[in-house]
Amino acid sequence: MQRSSLRHGAVAARALAALCLSAASLAAPAQNTHQHAQQHAHQPPGHAAAPPAFVASTAKPYAGLVDDAMGVMHHGMMQAPTTGNPDHDFVAMMIPHHQGAIDMAKALLLYGQDPALRNLAQGIITEQQNEIRLMQAWLQRHQARPSQTTPPR
Repeated sequence: MQRSSLRHGAVAARALAALCLSAASLAAPAQNTHQHAQQHAHQPPGHAAAPPAFVASTAKPYAGLVDDAMGVMHHGMMQAPTTGNPDHDFVAMMIPHHQGAIDMAKALLLYGQDPALRNLAQGIITEQQNEIRLMQAWLQRHQARPSQTTPPR
């Protein structure tokens, strides 16, 4: 596949993911997201009960798989270990976010019929897995760095 097609696919994937997240948030019970984030901001990782690991299987309908994928993703993002360093915290939360996109794409591959969307889903899996590896490597390289949020004096 050409590089421009991959870039176009990545842009489309991000738009599709944003659309799915928007639709899911409309379907979910109303909740103040900022308040929810604040309630969990200072809780240690692992505080909330973790949802079961995502398994892409035809034993569940597509909607159930997407709900599972988003539940795992949201839990992972909320429980990501944060340090106060924006670079670290961004990467720590983006890893479960990207895994959520991968899981949703796997669900589409099980049930989706449209060849273009199936191709897009496969591209999402490949791209997001690559980006997760890059972010994991970044975290390993920057493991012991203190917060960079305080301006030097």
